[in-house]
Amino acid sequence: MQVARLYDVGDIRVEETARPEVGDTDILIRVSACGICSGDIMPWYMKRKAPLVFGHEPVGIVEQTGASVRDFKRGDRVFVHHHAPCFQCAACRRGEYVQCATWRATNIVPGGMAEYFLVSAANQRDTLRLPDSIADADGVLIEPAACVVKSLKRSGLKAGESILIIGLGIMGMMHVKLARHLGAGTIIGADLFHSRAQRAIELGADRGIVVEGDNLVEQVREITNGAMADVVIVGPGTSKAIAAGIAAAGKGATVVQFTATPPEDELLVKPHDLYFNETRLVPSYSCGPDETREALSLVERGVINAKELVTHRFPLAQITEAFATAQKPESLKVIVTFAS
Repeated sequence: MQVARLYDVGDIRVEETARPEVGDTDILIRVSACGICSGDIMPWYMKRKAPLVFGHEPVGIVEQTGASVRDFKRGDRVFVHHHAPCFQCAACRRGEYVQCATWRATNIVPGGMAEYFLVSAANQRDTLRLPDSIADADGVLIEPAACVVKSLKRSGLKAGESILIIGLGIMGMMHVKLARHLGAGTIIGADLFHSRAQRAIELGADRGIVVEGDNLVEQVREITNGAMADVVIVGPGTSKAIAAGIAAAGKGATVVQFTATPPEDELLVKPHDLYFNETRLVPSYSCGPDETREALSLVERGVINAKELVTHRFPLAQITEAFATAQKPESLKVIVTFAS
């Protein structure tokens, strides 16, 4: 079978490798489509993992099942989350699935950018059947949408509250869509590119602002009449962006760090200001099975849909071009499709 193996950012090769052998409790998935994630194009994040068959937003069809598998059958269309928890440990009992040791240890083999991949019994705990009404391109959006569902849950966003979304790539746009769905008040999208700020308005934001230098805070102050934002979602994985998010937050606000920063990054904050403003800084990492099921429902109802969000599609043979396109500001969601 063919796979896309990443050796470095800018060095992705389509290679031949053996199809995984199906064990007694495994299922084998024939991939239909897989998305390129924002994390896949973060150089520091991918270099430490390379070489690897990347891709963790796949949908496909069950090709083969192990003798002991009862919950899935050949021909089922599925979304597969690349991590799944044990549901038994202390972290799982708190609903903190990403802190579960099983969640962190599980994975799909060899990865989503492959003609076939293997799903263990553990990963089948977060493998969801897709209704016929959900096209492959829509199914690819389940995992990223689930991450946004979790982010907004952790933000505590309430109906009528203002929200600032910094960074208007695919994840920022999904925040715009779901914030509107949840009944947010003023939704402000901020990005370096005018085209993305305008697109955010088309997808439901009240205002789309272009950040130039350090003018973010002043623009938010003007839009909110000095109150600043009740919730801030910081998309870019930099300490500078997080600091800007804190500065744009109103009193009693929550700032969500949505993306990891490089390990050596440090954030300088004034505890005095955090204390008296009662600013909450909350990280939101990935998602768990509660969020994937909610995301599936949102996709099924069309709240999140490929028509609005998927901008480019490429066959596996053009994976290098697909990867490069995903790094351009004119793209939102780039997906790779596989022959039937």
